[in-house]
Amino acid sequence: MRVLGIMSGTSIDGVDYAVCEISSPAKIKFRDHWSIPFPKSLKEQLHRAARNETTTYQLADLHHDLGRFYAKGAGKLRVNLVGLHGQTVFHHPAKATLQIGEPAYLSEQLRIPVISNFRAADIAAGGQGAPLATIFHRHVFAERGKHVAVNNLGGISNVTSLDWRTGKEPRLLAFDTGPGNVLIDLAAREFFKVPFDKDGKIAARGKVNATVVARWLEHDYFAQEPPKSTGRELFGETFFRQLRKSRPRLKPADLLASLTKLTVASISYSYALHLASFPDRVVLCGGGSRNSHLVIELQRTLKLFQPDTTVTTSAEYGWDPQVIEASAFALLAWLTWHKQPGNLPTTTGAKGPRLLGQISGSPSLSAPPRPLR
Repeated sequence: MRVLGIMSGTSIDGVDYAVCEISSPAKIKFRDHWSIPFPKSLKEQLHRAARNETTTYQLADLHHDLGRFYAKGAGKLRVNLVGLHGQTVFHHPAKATLQIGEPAYLSEQLRIPVISNFRAADIAAGGQGAPLATIFHRHVFAERGKHVAVNNLGGISNVTSLDWRTGKEPRLLAFDTGPGNVLIDLAAREFFKVPFDKDGKIAARGKVNATVVARWLEHDYFAQEPPKSTGRELFGETFFRQLRKSRPRLKPADLLASLTKLTVASISYSYALHLASFPDRVVLCGGGSRNSHLVIELQRTLKLFQPDTTVTTSAEYGWDPQVIEASAFALLAWLTWHKQPGNLPTTTGAKGPRLLGQISGSPSLSAPPRPLR
């Protein structure tokens, strides 16, 4: 089956589309991808929704407008199935989550089933509803005899630990480490009127305030044991406003340098605190993997803990770092279509494996579509 995965992440900057050819979870091949930035008006509305500044009327309109935008970006693509993550506007771990973007528009345009709302079933089973890309990471990146950590640097940073040094299957652990790009992006927009700190050039010319970073790292979330997940609700606009009010007041470039250090330090701290051992290899993906300053700082910090740890990106495995999350939801859609669970209870905390997502555009899952010729 050719499956389209669609992802718009916590950074709220645009939509990633990835086409994968899947014959089994262990046989998934990347075929195509493209990204479409959100237009200014839609982006502003999504940010307001994520800040809890919209009415129910506005949120309903936005839900449908975003669904139309997803469909427009898909064009007239010929695929068998779509996995749509949607845009997270609220995530309260183990309590509630909301991804918007009406899937009916994609189903109507492409005339195929669309699977969406993946996180709710895991939460209903007592889980966090995240992270869900773990099963994709396991099948694509696990290496027998090695401990590999896949770290997605999106708005929020999350890690999947794949420790396959012993046993028939790798030992899995996955959780959100804390902020990825979200605070860096907020500072870049606030002080430099740019959407993000390209290549970390602004942060590179600033000076890290180690005392301030150490204080930020005292946040309860970092020491919390997995399973755990987080979002903009914890490390977004509210956190950013609070740190701006704190003393000492940092110069803008110094603030970006210190926020970049917070991302790096919280990742390293999370590995040291929550992983059984430091990984042999760290595979980076997501938009933050293109921030060369952040990547260099992460390499330098990780080697302080484990000198032999190597840091690379998913590109080395033939997967563009920007499409990993979208590809993961293509696989999750395939699993649901074939009546296979998509969550891993050991990583989300759910009571057991569950079929994820809800289907639009077909009355049943009993007859899968024929493969494209």
